[in-house]
Amino acid sequence: MTLNPPGLFPPAQWLAEYRASWLGPDIVAGVTLAAYAIPVSLAYATLAGLPPQIGIYGYMLGGIGYALLGSSRQLAAGPTSAISLMIAAAVGPLAAGDAVRYGQIASLAAFAVALLCLIAWLFRLSMLVRLISDSILVGFKAGAGLTIVMTQLPSLFGVAGGGRNFFDRAVKLAGQLGDMHVIVVAIGLAAIALLLLGARFLPGKPAGLAVVVLSILIATVFGLPGLGVAVTGEIPKGLPSVAMPTFGLLEFDELFPLAAGVLLLAYVEGVSAARSFAAKHGCPLDVRQEFLGLGAANLAVSLGHGYPVAGGLSQSAVNDQAGAKTPLALVICSITLAVCLVFLTGLLTNLPKAVLGAIVFTAVYKLVDVAALVRMWRISRIDFYAAAIALLSVLLLGILQGILLAALASIFLLLARASQPNVAILGRLPGTGRYADRARNPDVEPLVGIIAFRPEASLLYINAETIMETVLARVRAVPDVKLVVCGLSSSPFIDLAGAKMLHDLHSELASINIAFQIVGARGQVRDVLQADGLAEKTDSANWTRRMDSLLGDLKLS
Repeated sequence: MTLNPPGLFPPAQWLAEYRASWLGPDIVAGVTLAAYAIPVSLAYATLAGLPPQIGIYGYMLGGIGYALLGSSRQLAAGPTSAISLMIAAAVGPLAAGDAVRYGQIASLAAFAVALLCLIAWLFRLSMLVRLISDSILVGFKAGAGLTIVMTQLPSLFGVAGGGRNFFDRAVKLAGQLGDMHVIVVAIGLAAIALLLLGARFLPGKPAGLAVVVLSILIATVFGLPGLGVAVTGEIPKGLPSVAMPTFGLLEFDELFPLAAGVLLLAYVEGVSAARSFAAKHGCPLDVRQEFLGLGAANLAVSLGHGYPVAGGLSQSAVNDQAGAKTPLALVICSITLAVCLVFLTGLLTNLPKAVLGAIVFTAVYKLVDVAALVRMWRISRIDFYAAAIALLSVLLLGILQGILLAALASIFLLLARASQPNVAILGRLPGTGRYADRARNPDVEPLVGIIAFRPEASLLYINAETIMETVLARVRAVPDVKLVVCGLSSSPFIDLAGAKMLHDLHSELASINIAFQIVGARGQVRDVLQADGLAEKTDSANWTRRMDSLLGDLKLS
């Protein structure tokens, strides 16, 4: 496949390259994705607090929208577990118990996401994907997975549930366990077992659809609704009507945080999944174009009374494993779902809600990646703490507040890391003319009368004071220092605060009769230091001179 950028209208490229041999795999993938989407979309819509058919609308319309403007060949757009829970948590209080208003706000949120996507595309805000580090994402996913599982346990036990956050729900659930419905528990456990076995032994196959069909047959034959087993009930037949969302329902300060949180989560999740498939197949991917693909998917959904959608990893994996070659598979999936909405909704009336809970449970439990958390604890504690912040934020505050706090945590942790750079104090490697960090190379020989240091970061306002304090503390600890040498070979950038720090360091050293030289400066760093007059102060005319060359010439080691 070509590696050329997909352009503003990606179908123009992949349709021009389309091969007859791709049609069969795309049809199979589209039908398989639809078979996967039916039970999952019903479950996610229920999780979002919306009628079950709304989830099918999301897959049907979101897939068509993404196929028109998305740049990934395998990504599948539709409802996701995290966004569904985010909608439930945020829209519920705003709707104040009005079911009609609830649906209208959910559709308005999808329209607002589409509008924000357009703005993000215009201003080239693809940097959003970098706001959340991998560590933060691991913690966020774990918190989201635990929260979603907790929301589904009442359905699996046949009790009312309730609560504001993970811990409150857990307490309420514990108090209701005495009222659990034995038949509902049996149905839920059996469905979980069958779904796990299907995922283990029939990967890529619509095991969820098979479980749904089996559960409907059992519920109908044995009259389970009459025994108190909750079922989905009648699902309206036919395609969704097309209309603009109802505007004026919310103030800007109510709608924007929800739409921004959904956009951030949807874009990060979608681009992360799309990148993995692009690397696997050698297909082109334009991360900026993904804003338009996500925006088109949400615009289409909002016009069909749906709620926000995203490109999820699980549905995209099903699409890829089924052999999808192009986004035509999404169009085939949408056509298949449309046929089901017109002719087959009556068959879903006796679908036990416990089965929907089981589908959600098996779809999200893998989000809790214990192995990744253990690895972070073993290798990088700061990354583990970042993940823990995200995890606890979601458990305590919910999905929406959790994702926004996770983004802020990523920024603050980045600043915290940048504020504490390693300042290498150099010594000479025995028997060589080379110099290395004494902290990492205990065998190096100390320099007599000289302190040579190398900041291993850009010199910025956020770390300038730390670097200066580290060097002066070293000067005070070493007797008879005659020269301090600053190597900037590991500093690609310097701002005015960093330049001022070097001026101040020169002044402090000069006041106690210690010479100061700078070596290894390149590019932007050299330009700033020359413009700021440090060459004259430090007698450092040759900015690109190497540390080992200078110290070798001085013969003071």
